[in-house]
Amino acid sequence: MDTLWDNIEKLSAVCRAAGAHLPDEELKALQVGKVAEEAGEAMHALHGLKGLTTCGDDHTWSEVQNDLVGAVIAALLAMHYIAPTGARATFDEILHRRT
Repeated sequence: MDTLWDNIEKLSAVCRAAGAHLPDEELKALQVGKVAEEAGEAMHALHGLKGLTTCGDDHTWSEVQNDLVGAVIAALLAMHYIAPTGARATFDEILHRRT
């Protein structure tokens, strides 16, 4: 799990640098919104997989999984934005409570 969080820290640094012109609270809010966007893309891929789109998009389970991973990464980045030094511990605590 350390490698995952090390990568999240690296991605966070890149994303924060790109958004350096924005206030910290706005960056946090935008990253939380990114979670919803990525989850929406997974749902769109699922609709395409099931033939439920009007635009003729065909999708595969692999594409659904790709978008789900995007949502997970976005969520972990949002947690890191909110509490850079405490995100790992918070994640572990919540995961432990739910298992």
